[in-house]
Amino acid sequence: MSKALVIIPTYNEKENIEEMVWEVFSLPVAFHLLIVDDGSPDGTGEIVKELQKEFKDRLHLIERKGKLGLGTAYITGFKYALENDYDFVFEMDADFSHNPKDLVKLYHACNDDGADLAIGSRYLTGVNVVNWPMGRVLMSYFASKYVQFITGMPIYDATAGFKCYSRKVLQRIELDKIRFIGYAFQIEMKFKAWNYGFKIKEIPIIFTDRAKGQSKMSVNIFKEAIFGVISMKVNSLFRKYPPKHVSQSE
Repeated sequence: MSKALVIIPTYNEKENIEEMVWEVFSLPVAFHLLIVDDGSPDGTGEIVKELQKEFKDRLHLIERKGKLGLGTAYITGFKYALENDYDFVFEMDADFSHNPKDLVKLYHACNDDGADLAIGSRYLTGVNVVNWPMGRVLMSYFASKYVQFITGMPIYDATAGFKCYSRKVLQRIELDKIRFIGYAFQIEMKFKAWNYGFKIKEIPIIFTDRAKGQSKMSVNIFKEAIFGVISMKVNSLFRKYPPKHVSQSE
């Protein structure tokens, strides 16, 4: 079985993290789990350390000092995955807005169906979001439409944060040159993968707003995405990428 690592960035997720760890390790795929904790004052990191006694070979923890941003947390996790020879690497939230069972769908999309990047999509088959205020649903939905329009990416959920990368995608993308650290990070990673010609597949999921803990979303995070997309697209015009139909094999 291919080695698969799920990366979950955390900040004050003590109400969710233990249940999430047990859920991931109960799945039929033998996922490993890496928690990247940004110095949570609520003791999230300590809970993970206790759980490592139970899952010492599958549960990993990187502790950082202070809130350094979602994007840098994932970059840290991606580098860990490459250094430790994982074949597939997942992004996932700690708050159960992403259903852990859907990890299996993303895994099969890459491992069995040949996708290089599988995206858990909220908007592939309509709007599949539960318990969000209508204003936030509309803002998220039209943000994805905006990104699709500006970049030309044929992706319905351009801002999705539930994904599986094959190893070769992370090897090809220059991780140290990723510019964004917040919401726009998700867009930039997809944009790079698409420009390099990797095979991208969206898998429909149902996104459910968190029941426990506090959301980390803010208006500034959306602003970064809206304005960052334009500069990202402009900069791409001055960089040469391989033809879209070429499948990357390195």
